[in-house]
Amino acid sequence: MPKIDEYAAAAGDTAIEELKTISAKLRNKTILNVNSTAVGGGVAEILSRMLPMMTELGIKPRWELIKGGEDFYAVTKKFHNALHGTPQKLTAADFQLYRDTLKTNMESVNLDADIALIHDPQPAGLIEKKPAGAKWIWRCHIDLSNRQRDVWDFLRGYVSRYDAAVISAPSFSQELPVKQFQVPPSIDPLADKNRELTDTEISDIMKRLEIPADKPLITQVSRFDRLKDPLGVIEAFKKIQPYVTARLLLVGGSADDDPEGAQVLAEARAAAEGTPDIIVLCLPPTSNVEINAIQRASSIILQKSLKEGFGLTVSEALWKAKPVIAGAVGGIPLQITHKYSGILTRTIEGTAYWMKRLLHEPAYARKLGENGREHVRQNFLLTRHLRDYLLLALYLESGGRDFIHL
Repeated sequence: MPKIDEYAAAAGDTAIEELKTISAKLRNKTILNVNSTAVGGGVAEILSRMLPMMTELGIKPRWELIKGGEDFYAVTKKFHNALHGTPQKLTAADFQLYRDTLKTNMESVNLDADIALIHDPQPAGLIEKKPAGAKWIWRCHIDLSNRQRDVWDFLRGYVSRYDAAVISAPSFSQELPVKQFQVPPSIDPLADKNRELTDTEISDIMKRLEIPADKPLITQVSRFDRLKDPLGVIEAFKKIQPYVTARLLLVGGSADDDPEGAQVLAEARAAAEGTPDIIVLCLPPTSNVEINAIQRASSIILQKSLKEGFGLTVSEALWKAKPVIAGAVGGIPLQITHKYSGILTRTIEGTAYWMKRLLHEPAYARKLGENGREHVRQNFLLTRHLRDYLLLALYLESGGRDFIHL
């Protein structure tokens, strides 16, 4: 793992000094993170990089996972979709299964810590076992702006008992009796998924994955999830095929807590069948260098989400100075200023128009990527993310004082 000082080249010396100053106030404090999967998805990826940094700074981080059966993850997937605004039918038995699974986890998960960050709906019910004197934060990575009322009312009963809540964008905020803080997610510029690669490394990986380099590549990197709209991406690409020479690549994997992934992957492959210039590629969740190379080899990156918590693949692509066309949903507009640091779209037709235009205007596409990289440097690197978490921990440890003297 990189050392803290190695991030100075990307984030700046001031950012590193801030981290050292703030963390000195939290030395030897135990900070616990709890979520539902160790691989797949942005939460696990961020924690795997952030926790070693905490250790280097003299903090004692821990990471616990809750466990559940397929039926539990089917219910929490319904929660996820419902909170994003996709109507779901949930029964009394579904809510009881959630309670029972969380109760079982309370008996096995070690929740001893000074401060805890409990990520998303899956482990939210652990608040029932909060140790006396600890400070607990519910960290929500989901866009709650169109949440389904019965699911939110159920979860709100747990969330209201936390010491604070963290959201990724202002529009995600809901009425709660606890203070809410905005902390957008981040990318690690030194991780395998984002570090610089040589042209030879990129070429070798593309050859190994059997992705041809004879045409400009338009790529979407995401889990195979209906909310990422892979079928809409395929439809948009088919609209421009008579007018451009290009290839579409849909690449992603699955997460342990997402039971729908295999079905959506099959749907995407069926939609692409018979179109040689559309490639659907499923990679293991550890394929970070491969994703890096694919993004760097691409002419345009898509993230045509219908709903989105944040969409870290946008910042990943912008960090590589790639032009990004993305859905104007969730936290994506925080990352993209339309026509300046990327393109925001709401329709299949709009996505098709901008793919065609950026292929025909490479200088404009290049400028979008350059502006996007600088925006990510200033706002969405791991060092800023860790700073925000440490400041929140310090705020809670201070008893909620409005001013903290470092």
